[in-house]
Parts: sequence; C-alpha cells; structure tokens
Amino acid sequence: MKSYQKLTTAVPQPAACWVEEEGSAPTPAGRGKLAPWWVGSGLLVAAVLLSTVTVWVLRQVSGGWPGPTPPPKCLLIPESHRFDCYPERHVVVTQELCESRGCCFIESPLPAGGKQGVPWCFYPPDFPSYTLESLNQTALGMVGLLVRREKAYYPRDIEMLRLDVEFETDTRLHIKITDAANPRYEVPLEVPPVMKRAENPIYSLDFSRNPFGVLLRRKATGTVLLNTTVAPLIFADQFLQISTLLPSKFLYGLGEHRGTLLHSLDWSTLTLWARDVPPTESFNLYGAHPFCLVMEEGGDAHGVFLLNSNAMEVVLQPAPGLTWRTIGGVLDFYIFLGPDPNMVIQQYQQVIGFPAMPPLWALGFHLCRWGYGSSNETWQTVRAMRNYQIPQDAQWNDIDYMDGYRDFTFDPQKFASLPSLVEDLHKHRQRYVMILDPGISSTNPRGSYWPFDEGLRRGLFLNTTQGQPLIGQVWPGFTAFADFSNPDTHQWWLENLQHFHAHVPFDGLWIDMNEPSNFMDGSEDGCPPGELDSPPYTPAVLGDSLSAKTVCASAKQKASVHYNLHNLYGLMEAKATASALIQIRGKRPLVISRSTFPSQGRYSGHWLGDNRSQWKDMYYSIPGLLSFSLFSIPLVGADICGFSGSTSEELCTRWMQLGAFYPFARNHNTQNEKAQDPTVFSPAARTAMKDVLLIRYSLLPFLYTLFHRAHLQGDTVARPLFFEFPRDVATLGLDRQFLWGRSLLVTPVLEPGVDSVTGYFPRGVWYDFYTGSSVNSSGEMLKMSAPLEHLNLHVREGAILPTQKPGTTSEATRGNPLRLIVALSQGATAWGDLFWDDGESLDTFERGSYSYLVFNVTQNIFTSTVLHASAEATEVTIGTLSIFGVRKPPSKVLLNGQEKPFSYLDNEVLTVSDLGLSLSQGFSLQWL
Repeated sequence: MKSYQKLTTAVPQPAACWVEEEGSAPTPAGRGKLAPWWVGSGLLVAAVLLSTVTVWVLRQVSGGWPGPTPPPKCLLIPESHRFDCYPERHVVVTQELCESRGCCFIESPLPAGGKQGVPWCFYPPDFPSYTLESLNQTALGMVGLLVRREKAYYPRDIEMLRLDVEFETDTRLHIKITDAANPRYEVPLEVPPVMKRAENPIYSLDFSRNPFGVLLRRKATGTVLLNTTVAPLIFADQFLQISTLLPSKFLYGLGEHRGTLLHSLDWSTLTLWARDVPPTESFNLYGAHPFCLVMEEGGDAHGVFLLNSNAMEVVLQPAPGLTWRTIGGVLDFYIFLGPDPNMVIQQYQQVIGFPAMPPLWALGFHLCRWGYGSSNETWQTVRAMRNYQIPQDAQWNDIDYMDGYRDFTFDPQKFASLPSLVEDLHKHRQRYVMILDPGISSTNPRGSYWPFDEGLRRGLFLNTTQGQPLIGQVWPGFTAFADFSNPDTHQWWLENLQHFHAHVPFDGLWIDMNEPSNFMDGSEDGCPPGELDSPPYTPAVLGDSLSAKTVCASAKQKASVHYNLHNLYGLMEAKATASALIQIRGKRPLVISRSTFPSQGRYSGHWLGDNRSQWKDMYYSIPGLLSFSLFSIPLVGADICGFSGSTSEELCTRWMQLGAFYPFARNHNTQNEKAQDPTVFSPAARTAMKDVLLIRYSLLPFLYTLFHRAHLQGDTVARPLFFEFPRDVATLGLDRQFLWGRSLLVTPVLEPGVDSVTGYFPRGVWYDFYTGSSVNSSGEMLKMSAPLEHLNLHVREGAILPTQKPGTTSEATRGNPLRLIVALSQGATAWGDLFWDDGESLDTFERGSYSYLVFNVTQNIFTSTVLHASAEATEVTIGTLSIFGVRKPPSKVLLNGQEKPFSYLDNEVLTVSDLGLSLSQGFSLQWL
C-alpha cells in the first residue's frame, strides 16, 4: 500500500481557540481564525480527502479491506500522521484490542527487518482529551485548568490538571502540566528563578480549548514550532503522553543512543533509561537526555527540553511528528527559540547550568587499559611513552588495580608499587586517574571493610521495600549500592576517598557502572510485585523490564523511589565525586562518568562507553561526541582504538588521528587483547600517532580557550558544521567531519585501505592547517590526499588560532613560546582570542586570576589587545606570527613601528619569527 504523506491532518474544528498576545488578556479566536487542527490551507484538506478517495478506490480494485471498512474519520488520517494508540511491545494488536481503546484500526504492510512501521492502531480525530476550562493571567504568564471528562485507557487517569505557562525570556518559554490536586515527583534540578515576564518574546502562543492543545509560532517567520492538537494529551499516574507536529525533518539530540547525528523520522523510537550495554544501534544506552534541537526551514533553530527523569520513550514519525511518552513525574517543558543553533544550546544551558572549566591537564592525552595486571606493567608503559617522547598527561588504571575489585583498595601484591608510580608521575608533571564503581562489596567479614560497614551503620545504601539494603552483584560479587540522593552519602564518599588518597594521591576519578549496573536483574531476591517494578506500561527498554541489569525500580532512596531517580544516579554520583575531589585537592576536579543526565557537565565529562575496535565504531564516535556537545557535556570522547576486540595498526593509527581531536582524548583497551598504546606499533605508525598528539598539544591554548567560552557562556567545543552554516542544507546531515569552535575543520579517514578522503567545505576560503595553502569553496565536496600519516585539518577564513610549541605534557607545553596562526578572510580581516590562567586553580575567572587577549586584523595591521592581565601571562612569550592569505609580497613588516625580518611564500603565507613578546603586553604588527 502506498503511503500518502501530507503536511497536516484534516480533523473537525475545535469549539474555540484562545490566542495569547503578550501583554494582553486572552481573547476568543473562534471567529475568522483557523484553529490549530486546521493549520494549513483548504487545498491541503482537499488533498487529504482526495488521497482518502484514492485509497478507497484502490482498495475496491484490489479486493477491498481485509476486515470491515474503517470509519471515514479514520480514513481521513494519512499514514504519516497516525499517532500510535497501542504502543505496547510484544502484543499482537487486533482490531478488537484497538477498538476497545476507542481508536482506529487499519492494517499496513510491515516493514522489512523487523523495524517499526505505520501503527495499525491510531487515534481518531475525536478521541476524548482534556478541555481547557479556564485560563488566567499571572505575573509571569498564565495559569490554566485542564479537565478530562472521559477516562482514557491507563489506570488512575488524572482528571484535573494545572497548566502553568511562563514567558521567562524573549527566547525561552516554560510550559508545565501537572496534577491540579496532588503533588507529584519532580526532578530535583535547580533551575533559575524568573522574576519578570518577557517583554518582547520572539514567539506567540495560542491554545485550542477543546480538545486542549498548544500552538507555538516563531513571530519572525510564522513557522509553527509546536502543534500538540494532533493527538490527545494523556496524563495518568504512570503514563504521560503528548504529541506534536515538527516544522521540519531535521531533528537532533535525545540521548544517549548510537546512530547518526541527524535522527531518522521513519517510525523510530528512542528510549531513555540508563543501561549498561556496549553501544549498539537502537538500544537505550548509559545516559538520559530528553532534549532535542530542530532545524527549521531557512536555517532557524529551536530546542525542547522535557525536565523529567522517569523512563521515557520519544517516538519520531514522518509527518514529521514527535511523541513524548513517560511513565512518571510531570510534563515540564522548556522551549528555546534561538534563533540559531548555537544560541539554542546557550539558552538550554542557562536553565541546566554551564559546564565546569576543566583543568588544563584534562585536555592532554590519557592512557589506560583493563589488564595491565600490575603497577609495574603500568609503569613500564609510562616509561615507554616517555622514552619515545610521546605526549601523555595522565595514566589511568581500570578495576584490576583493586584488591578483589573492592572500591578504595589496591592489590597489595600486584599493585604494591602503585604509590611509587603515582609519585613518579607527579615528578614528571603527569597525573593519575583510577576507576571507582558505586557497588560496594557486602560479603566481607564484619569489621574488615570500612566502606560497607560504615555505609550500613549510617544507612547510606539503596533499600528494598522491606527496608533492608538491596543486594545485587557487580565485580566484587554481592554488593550494596550507594544512595547518592542522600547528602550523608556524599560525606561518606568523601571520607572513603580521603582515606585512599592518603596512600595513593590520585588526581582525577573515573566513575563507571553508575546506571547503576547490576549483573542480576533487580536483586538477589528479584523484585517484588507491584506497579513500580511492573508498571501498566513499560517503555521499549532493552530487556523489556525496568530492572533488566540494574536494581529494582521499587528500591527506596532518600529522595524518592528508584523508579523516579534511576536516570539521575550517575549525575548524583558525579556531583558527590567532584565535590570530594575539590575538598581533597583544592583544585579543579576531573571526573569522567559513564551515566549522565542534563546538568552533568557542571560536574563531569563523559566517555562513550565500551565500544569495539571496528571502523564503524570509530565513525559512530563522531555523532556521539557532537550529541554530547548539544547536551552541554563538552568534555567527551570515545575509547581511542576501541575498547573490546583487537585493533589493527591501520585502524589504531586512523583512530589516534581522530581521537587527538576528541575534547577528551583517551586510548583505552580491554583485558586479554594485545596492547594498543602508541609504543607497541611499528616505527611508522608510532611516529604518525606521536605527530598527531604533538599537533593536539600545540593547539592546547586554542582548545583551552574554547572550554573557557563553554564554561562562561555555553559555546560548544566540538561543533557540527550546521551550527556555523545553518542555512547551508548540505551541512544538516554531516557527521563524518566536525569543527573545533567555529574555525578548525577536522576531516578524518574513517575507512580502511584508502589514501584519500572526501569532505564538505562550506562556502568560503579554507586554509590547510599545515601549509597555509588556501581553497576557495563554493560549498562543495572535495577529495583530499590522506596517506596513513596525515590528518586533514583546515582553518576557516577570518580566524586567529593561538598555538604553542608542544611539549610532552601540558605543563611542559605551557612554558613554550606561542605561535599565532592568522587566516585572513576575503576582506583581509581576522579575529581570535586567548584565555590564560594557571591551568588548575578553582574559579580563576570568577576571582579575576586570568589573562584574556583579543587578536584582530584589519587593513594589514595585526593587533593584540590585553583586556585582562594576570601574573601567569608574564611567563609566556609570543614567538611567531603566521599569516595565511597575504595576497601580495610585503615590502616590509613593522612591529610596534620597528622594522622586522619576515618570510613570504608563494602560497601567500607571511611569517614573522623571533618576536619575543610577553603575552601580557599588547602589540601591533603591520605589513606594507
């Protein structure tokens, strides 16, 4: 059967519609105005009717319907607009089951490969929903009452709902729907208080009264961003659902999943329920991020954040449309109007918080593996890296350092020299990071393992419904799980870390298994019967149960039941861990977490989990890191060369080249596989890996400045191309390349056996990072040479990149002279900046202990302006200025008015060396 896709659905007009005009009272809109159900023109309605007639004729020619002819109201709805009325998995949906819910039933061909397709059971246009009974002005917006007079089909329908609308800023709208009579669980996330209503919002908001619906428009273009009248609102105790049409098919976000950056709207379901599973397409993975970004026609962007931590699924369909479906909490939406994608992400972070400023050493190269087997073997790897002078800032250990896999211990035989290794790392200005799990061994003789004994005494573990510690199984065997929703647990966590730090003075912490992961389903005793562990509706989670490879949803925690808090577990542990590190070391913390939730960038970074040593895994890391840029966790990367399986020299070389441009760059490997650190490969491969790490280290001033901008105002670090070129539709699906900031384009090789790579260059001039040679693109795909030792990097016109002579650690690099790379625009202008501090102290920007410089080029004059100065800047010099795109050979160069030697190449690169200028002093350089 052919699918007839239309832009809108023809349905009966609601009784009335209220229009909210900012600054005025609501007015009836029933007269002279199309209600939201009818968004579009009469021609579209006619088209839908025509398609319905066509379908009916085709049915008659082919032998009629397989059952009774569906009612006309059902035939009116095109396939792409059918919103699922029977989403339960593993149920054969019959006409009888469907119609028992009051829904339409039309069979459609099943797609190949077991994928989802057009729902057979879908809502009719007159399905009972809520009615907007009242709507009143408030200081910040409006408050309304929604009433449902006919029950839907899930238990404990909530008949009266409260609607709160706040016009928080000109670009941010807050819509919250909750029980009008009884309090419900809400995410304990601090959001900024709003003191006054937006004065000139760039959006307008209408409501449909019966059935209730929201219609949100962008004023400048008239684009409808939300239209929730396309399917009924359902708000039962454990089933909340709201659907909307989308203004385009370009939708991103909704993590954590493995897939392309741009989501498919071909009947796909994205489940959000933190789960320990190696990254696999279509599975719910380690974190939950109910935030999406949508690109509109013409290049505008908006974002939607559902502040809800319960198990959730988001259904995408080709209307284009989206359904939010969750099994607890409230519907608490923030909508961000941009209008460009960078601004959307900044506005999102104004609600959830800006990411922390990492220490400089966190941006160096990290090395780890599970299976070093001993501290001496770990030490040998560190020495080999030093011997080949390969940059490395931090050495890590996985769980094999522990004694019996128990937290806060180290193996007294195999890792006896661990304290000495850490001391040696510190002498060489390197750092040490080790892994911690939240599962605390529960089987030791009483009095022999303080972490469990003391946690038990203070009541700091997740409990069963019977009030006893819930016992699962993780690496040490039977374990209890720390309850990080309890502030007392944070203190106990700190004390444990203080005890361990006294023996092994670690610098950062890697928190794993914090979904939380459990080798059992639920607990050693399973899970009790009841609607928390067996809810009326279970989203499409891997394992078909909320307790699959985690703890029981009914487990009791200090703040609520685990049913509500599961997706917050990693966030709460990260918060406790970052706080402990600050108290122990008095410096900026480095925490890398596997499970994440919105706002976690304030406390930790993230790695993309237990990937495989395969080419496709290398590719999937790019949409992974770009998605986490959208989620405000900029310190992100994948295990370079792959975690599980055996890598090859070619794969590892290409992956080291790509991984050198992950914001968080760590090579990590599993046990019982051959080593994959750079020292074990052939001289050619080892040299290629070393060279690309030296390039990374040379770019640390630029990267560090990008992280400052992320911390200060929410800029992304690793950035999709469409963020910078939102009106270039060719960029909207690109996820095999990415940018650092707005100006450094990375085009990695992602396939075996090739010596060239094809990449997209948006319109403008791009300069080869290594040579300064230019390419003037009209917006096209270009094929480039890419031998095994080469990574293609290009600098965007108009940029100035601060770089530095690289050393083998970030601290060694800090003392070296700077080289400023200027990439002139076609108008011969350029701009850049540099943030500089001591690299590790807390709150340097907030305390004013930093330097900030702005670089500018106009009319053949380069100017360095010091906007803020600190003592650290006096220790660093600017040695070289390289200017790309100088079209004519200069006759002379003047530094602060004094003539200076220079070189000029045929590819239009002007270089002035031996400047010897203090970073703390402004200067100008002119070429004539």
